[in-house]
Amino acid sequence: MMLCIAHRGARAERPENTIAAIELAIKQGADAIEIDVREHQGQLIIFHDEIVDRTTSSRGELSNFSFEQLRQLDAGNGQKIPILGEVILSIAQRVPLNIELKDNASAPLVLACIEDFVSKGWEYKDFIVSSFFHPLLQSLKQQQPQLAIGALSAGVMVDYAAFAQNLDAVSINLCSDSINQAIIDDAHQRGLKVFIYTVNDIREFEQFYQMGADGLFTDYPLKLKRWIELKSKQ
Repeated sequence: MMLCIAHRGARAERPENTIAAIELAIKQGADAIEIDVREHQGQLIIFHDEIVDRTTSSRGELSNFSFEQLRQLDAGNGQKIPILGEVILSIAQRVPLNIELKDNASAPLVLACIEDFVSKGWEYKDFIVSSFFHPLLQSLKQQQPQLAIGALSAGVMVDYAAFAQNLDAVSINLCSDSINQAIIDDAHQRGLKVFIYTVNDIREFEQFYQMGADGLFTDYPLKLKRWIELKSKQ
């Protein structure tokens, strides 16, 4: 059955990329959580944009803030911008965590963080690292072959899903606007999962289910989870 992946947590109901959004998504039955990670002054912050205007109480570019200043901002409803370690501890292996790398500098720090948690009892299967920057994924996979990676793409490549197979990825994570049946079929023939972002409409739930998608990234995990449950009873 198709997986429900909470896009930045339960983003439609709680401030995105916060502990509150993640906790609500898990409570609503999400099968996995997706977050965005950036390196900032040696720390791994959970934040999507390069500016703070859209999701915090302040304005300006991330680079204009110290790490301590960022941590003092209101990220919505009194939530603060979390760091990766806090998110991993909060999830506590209840569901897998999809970590999207938003910059080059985050890659080695994310790998070091995952390795640290694995040494404390977590497992590599608790994590999947994704990125549009495929050389980063290639480098991470070479450094740690046990790490699962997901290759993000906003379009359909000439060679369909071969790029992800060449990276030894477990999945291709594709934009809903450019998906077609051919790339889904090609990915499956190569042993890859197909996860589609960002899907919030019931009509698209049905469309991508019929096309054979393995999972959907959604801002409404409860909505999608209920739809999947109803579908399973048909």
